[in-house]
Amino acid sequence: MIVDFHSHTCESDGTLTPQALSDFMGERAVEIFSISDHDTMSAYAKFEPPPGASVVTGVEINTTYRGNEVHVLGYGMPPEAPDLVAMLERNRDARRVRAHRMVEQLQRAGYGITFEEVLREAPDAKAIGRPHVAKALIAKGMVPDIEYAFRHLLRSGMPGYVPSLHITPQEAIEHIADAGGVPVLAHPGRLKDRALIDELAPKGLQGLEVFYPLHDAEDVEIFRAVAKRYGLVMTAGADFHDIRYHTRGVGMEVAREDIDAFLTMVL
Repeated sequence: MIVDFHSHTCESDGTLTPQALSDFMGERAVEIFSISDHDTMSAYAKFEPPPGASVVTGVEINTTYRGNEVHVLGYGMPPEAPDLVAMLERNRDARRVRAHRMVEQLQRAGYGITFEEVLREAPDAKAIGRPHVAKALIAKGMVPDIEYAFRHLLRSGMPGYVPSLHITPQEAIEHIADAGGVPVLAHPGRLKDRALIDELAPKGLQGLEVFYPLHDAEDVEIFRAVAKRYGLVMTAGADFHDIRYHTRGVGMEVAREDIDAFLTMVL
């Protein structure tokens, strides 16, 4: 079956509107999907699903822990859950502060962009992030593309890098669970320290994004074994943002039995 529980719209750092992304899911025959914007669930008031498709509410919460950026996906929560809404607002405020500091550091390094120019690259976004800073640099002709901006200016050790100021993954897991949702660790293959899975599994983590475009066959088998060891459900997501950079589009083909436990929890 074709599913996709990880995708982004212009409400965070994607480029498509919520309705355009939903339509894209329909074009790719995605049967069940989530929009998992960073630190906001505002997309859920702004689209209708394609005929025959099912939608699971979702969000991707940016967290930091022991020098790691850890992304926690939450599924099946009502978008208006008060404590969750408050926590996401806190994270969005931290994002804004971080983007301000990035701009200030880039200015000191000789890159003459302003925070207003960053905001112009995010006209509909509720959550500001590094991609918006990168797009402002591109618009000014200072870098050729987002990959160059991240590699040479916005990652650790580079002049525009600012450490994240987000909540911890433990807090995100707790807030998702309290809102009635299922907390899932996003793209574990991108973790700097995979031992964090062993630490978070006993703290309420319920799932692992095993099927992900950057996970090779060996990664999939490793994370499948980790999920089995800790009794975690498995999920799948393409992490789509922009067709220019994610040319494979949306949708992941998986065996239903691999994600059936997750579907039982959220449908």
